[in-house]
Amino acid sequence: MLHYSLPKNRRIRYISLHCIHVRKLLRRELRKNLARSEALEDDVAAAAFYDLEGTLVSTNLVHTLGFYSKNQQGLLRTVTKSASTLLSIPLFAATDQYSRKVFNDLFFKRYKGESEDRLRFFAEQLFEDVLKPAIFPGSYELIEKSRSLGLRQVVVTGALDISVKPLMKHFGITDYVANHLEFVNGIATGRLLPPVLAAATKASWIRTFAEREGISLSDSYAYTDSMSDLPMLSVVGHPAAVNPDLRLKQTALHHDWPVLNLK
Repeated sequence: MLHYSLPKNRRIRYISLHCIHVRKLLRRELRKNLARSEALEDDVAAAAFYDLEGTLVSTNLVHTLGFYSKNQQGLLRTVTKSASTLLSIPLFAATDQYSRKVFNDLFFKRYKGESEDRLRFFAEQLFEDVLKPAIFPGSYELIEKSRSLGLRQVVVTGALDISVKPLMKHFGITDYVANHLEFVNGIATGRLLPPVLAAATKASWIRTFAEREGISLSDSYAYTDSMSDLPMLSVVGHPAAVNPDLRLKQTALHHDWPVLNLK
C-alpha cells in the first residue's frame, strides 16, 4: 500500500482508501494524527497543486462561455451568441477528446470581439451565479486540511484568469495560474497568450514554479479529475485523483493513489 507522508520525524500518513467521501477520509486522518501532527518544518517547503474545473468545482469552460453568451449587449446578440454556444457543445466535446490543443484553439475563438472591460465587469456575477454554487462540498475541507499541514495552495487551471479571480479570492488562494486571452485595443482576438495551460504545459509550469519558489515536488501533492492532467500528477510525490474520469480512476487504482470524491 502506498502511504503519503510529510518529511522527517513528524510524519502524517495519508491512508490510501479508494472511492470514499473526502469528509470521512479527512476526519479519520485528523482523529488518528491530531496528537502528533504539525506543519512542515521550516527547511522544507511543499505545495498542494489543484486543477480547478471538475476537481474543486463542477463547472467547466462551457459554463463560463454560456454565462457570457447570455449577457450580451442587446437581445438579438444574446440570443444569437447563446444559440451558437449551445449548438457547439457536441463539437467542443469531440475536439476535447481528440486534442486539448485543438479544443483550446476552437473554443477560445468564441471570445473574439469581446470587450476586456465587459468580461471583467461580469466576472463577479459569474462567480456568484455560476461558480460559487458549483463548488464541491468537500473542496473546502480538502483545502483547509492541506493548508493546516503547511502546504502552499496553488491552483493550475486552463480557465481564463479573468473568470477565476473572484473564485480564488473566495478560497483564499493567492498562488494560481490560468490562461490569458489576447486583447488588442481592449478587444479579444480569440487567441490565448502563451503558455497555454493544458496537459503537459501544466506540469512544465509546476516544475518552473517549484524551482523558482524553492518547493520540493517530492513532498508536494496534486489533485485533478482528468486523465489529460496525468503529467501534472506525475511531477509530484503525492498524486491523487479527485472525482476522476474512468481512465484516471483506473490509473489511480493501478498505482494505488488515493481516489477522492468531493461531491
